[in-house]
Amino acid sequence: MLYYLFEYIEQQFGLAGAGVFQFLSFRAAAAVIISLVISLLFGGKIIALLHRLQVGETVRDLGLAGQKEKQGTPTMGGILILAAILIPTLLLAKLENIYILLMFVVTIWMGIIGGVDDYIKVFKKDKGGLKARSKVFGQVILGLIVGAVMFFSNDVFVRIDKANEANITGPYEVINESFRVTDNGEKRKILDIKAPITNIPFVKQIQFNYAAPLALLKVAWAKYAWIIYIPFIIIIVTAVSNGANITDGLDGLATGVSAIVGLTLGIFIYISGNYITASYLNILHIPNIGELFVYVGAFVGACIGFLWHNSYPAKVFMGDTGSLALGGIIATLAIIVRKELLLPILCGIFLIENLSVILQVSYFKYTRKKYGEGRRIFKMSPLHHHYQKLGMHETKIVTRFWIISVLLAVLTFVTVKLQ
Repeated sequence: MLYYLFEYIEQQFGLAGAGVFQFLSFRAAAAVIISLVISLLFGGKIIALLHRLQVGETVRDLGLAGQKEKQGTPTMGGILILAAILIPTLLLAKLENIYILLMFVVTIWMGIIGGVDDYIKVFKKDKGGLKARSKVFGQVILGLIVGAVMFFSNDVFVRIDKANEANITGPYEVINESFRVTDNGEKRKILDIKAPITNIPFVKQIQFNYAAPLALLKVAWAKYAWIIYIPFIIIIVTAVSNGANITDGLDGLATGVSAIVGLTLGIFIYISGNYITASYLNILHIPNIGELFVYVGAFVGACIGFLWHNSYPAKVFMGDTGSLALGGIIATLAIIVRKELLLPILCGIFLIENLSVILQVSYFKYTRKKYGEGRRIFKMSPLHHHYQKLGMHETKIVTRFWIISVLLAVLTFVTVKLQ
């Protein structure tokens, strides 16, 4: 909203300084500051309100150190995260941008699913919360929406140099052609491509097209690539949102990891939105994606601001309201910037937390069936509880997981240079 206000002021009155809102970097920085102000200024008031409403965490006795002290700590603090993301974005972003609109849908949708889950746990006194199938159904619908927008919307496309056309596997549609004059005066033909393509980690220049497998059978079938693409997007959205939800088990863990992942994706978004840098790094240039840099600024600021209250000892928990939303946001940002195949590396913490639960449950059921007694791989899952059982303090676990997340972020950037 402020973007349009200052644009109008500049056009009508030519006021000096009003044009600064045209700069993406300025608006992204402003989004970080505003989200931090919202988190720090209103965080205490929201925590006090949650206290008055008796929105407290019910802690199951799992025999973990410091667990009982967390009983009654306010939950549903994810409301603060959502507000700190949405308000700066509303104020500073171009609201007609397709990617901004999609992120609004993702943020609100996942916030509602998580909020209903928390409401049932807190006010209905049902520790199970929202039924698993209902939660997964909501995630599947969101994945369907994200996949459909990315596949069918005419506002979603990539821009490539004509000389690199051969690097795209499978069929695609050229929706526009233009020319660009380089710094040395060379005139290059530029193509706007409509196709479900993405960068392949560690593979130089070649972009994977989800339509390629169908095109091998019959070229005309490529238009049905959504049959492959959309289910894959649904799996990504569901897996990452659940991974973030499972990771949110220690003070500041999910918040800090999400901030690191969000910052990494923000850099990719900034690079992909610039034709020159994208071409230099051999990654896809995605027109209009740069506007998401404002959203990511708000996202990272919201995570850091919430960490102020959520770090050990936590004064508030984000609940599923926050954790499911964080995971859904991260998954969608990666899909938009065409880095979904890098998520196993970038979101390695979420992945290993998810796998630890799957392995633990699967092995327990297998051994119970085979030996009549269930056995465990870990002392407890998710993985962070395993280290708690080993006697490690939760602040050390959280800090080390953050460090690993930073290393994974660096490795994610390294994959670009290894292409």
